[in-house]
Amino acid sequence: MRHSLHFGLKHSGQDTTIESLRTVWRIAEEGGFDHVWDFDHLASIGGGGPDRAIYEGWTLQAAMAEATKRVRLGCLVTGNTYRHPVLLAKMAMTVDHLSGGRLEFGIGAAWAEIEHEMYGIEGLDHRVGMLSESLRIIKSLWTEERTNFDGRYYHLKDAIANPKPIQKPHPPMWIGASGPTTLRLVARHADVWNIAGGDPDKVRELTAMLEEACGAVGRDASEIRRSLQFGWDGEDRNQLIELSGQLLELGVTEQVIYLRGAEPEKLAGKVAEALPDLRKLDRAGARQ
Repeated sequence: MRHSLHFGLKHSGQDTTIESLRTVWRIAEEGGFDHVWDFDHLASIGGGGPDRAIYEGWTLQAAMAEATKRVRLGCLVTGNTYRHPVLLAKMAMTVDHLSGGRLEFGIGAAWAEIEHEMYGIEGLDHRVGMLSESLRIIKSLWTEERTNFDGRYYHLKDAIANPKPIQKPHPPMWIGASGPTTLRLVARHADVWNIAGGDPDKVRELTAMLEEACGAVGRDASEIRRSLQFGWDGEDRNQLIELSGQLLELGVTEQVIYLRGAEPEKLAGKVAEALPDLRKLDRAGARQ
């Protein structure tokens, strides 16, 4: 199964301003990108420590929905342990309605130890099992009139979640995963697999693992679109195009340029200028 090549911009919400975020959302909307993203952390991550300014990811998605009309939007990726799956399902439904059905639902098991320690969030040691149950619960809440669930971590009795999302059967699920157990969840539930970083060699290795996981659950691996986020310094356009082409050859058709650095708006503008050349990669691949 061949999937079309799509491009997105990601402005995390960390170490930035609301004005900068709005500018990037506008560039994504007006520049013709397919999707625009933030991330989901409660304290800042990376070498600068946890005390830098950071905005909450799902509140930002609601703002993104109102600030745009065309571009699809989402979070790469939601940390499952931060919210009860019923709350997350309702938040996602709300953003899907606010956006007129443009939500891409990104989710992963969560990993940031310091956030769980600082805020007393439980579940990091059981994050894969919790994610497994959450995926089943969220999908049921979006599609069924009543949800009953008696799991190890979550318990629902005749649970109602109305209205349902605009998108049917539900918003596309992007699941971030790189380990054998989480890749099994991708095989069972994902519309899109968000590859947790890596150079082309790492992508090849993880792709083989996904194909094995899909075989184990009886799913055609080609049904699952593959995504990856990567950085660019804004200097050499040919470098960006070459990397994008390499990823496309590996089957990565959902490509998200992560706007790192001190001037994300300026970098977003440079990516927008390069977008017509990036689009040519898909047309070239279709002719082969």
